[in-house]
Amino acid sequence: MRMRRKPNLTERLERRSHLLLKEPELLRGRWSEEFEYNELHIELGCGRGRFAAETAKASPDVFIAAVEKLSVAIVTALETADAQKIKNIRFINAPADNLTEYFADGEAARIYINFCDPWPGNRHAKRRLTHRRFLELYKQVLHQNGEVHFKTDNLQLFDFSLSEFESCGFRLLDVRYDLHKDGTKGIMTEYEQRFHDQGFTIYSAICAKRVETGET
Repeated sequence: MRMRRKPNLTERLERRSHLLLKEPELLRGRWSEEFEYNELHIELGCGRGRFAAETAKASPDVFIAAVEKLSVAIVTALETADAQKIKNIRFINAPADNLTEYFADGEAARIYINFCDPWPGNRHAKRRLTHRRFLELYKQVLHQNGEVHFKTDNLQLFDFSLSEFESCGFRLLDVRYDLHKDGTKGIMTEYEQRFHDQGFTIYSAICAKRVETGET
């Protein structure tokens, strides 16, 4: 979805600079030293930040690193977290391609991917956040048995993603072809709430990194 440029974007980003990590690569391998937490979770494509903010509030012992490449989206996420005075969250305004530059091997316990761009067509498959080229990055930054939590309203993307997860050695722990069939479950993103209200089916999967023989 194309977003309009927001007025005073640079100034609004600067006012919340205490939540925006301008050089996240300096924290690589040092997240637990810089911030106090029991687990580090990463959300890729946090958008306007509702899911990241609500997840951080619900789990104060977890630290959320929210990644979003679009400045017009992340500025709202920053303002939401700042207004609610959420301490256990920081934001990275960058694409997911650079994930291993920001997080060391085995540093994260969980990665969230919520309603990413499906990039229709075979020629765009490598741009999907669930394509194997990204999954290999996730395997690096996740610790043993670390998990990817994935949600989408796109069935074709969902089936493609399940195949990619399995091909890359992830274990499919919890696959649901209608997540909210028997009542809403978990924290919703802005888009998820809208899609659910309109009657769209939400698909979800929890996929665990498979511990290979000899891995430490």
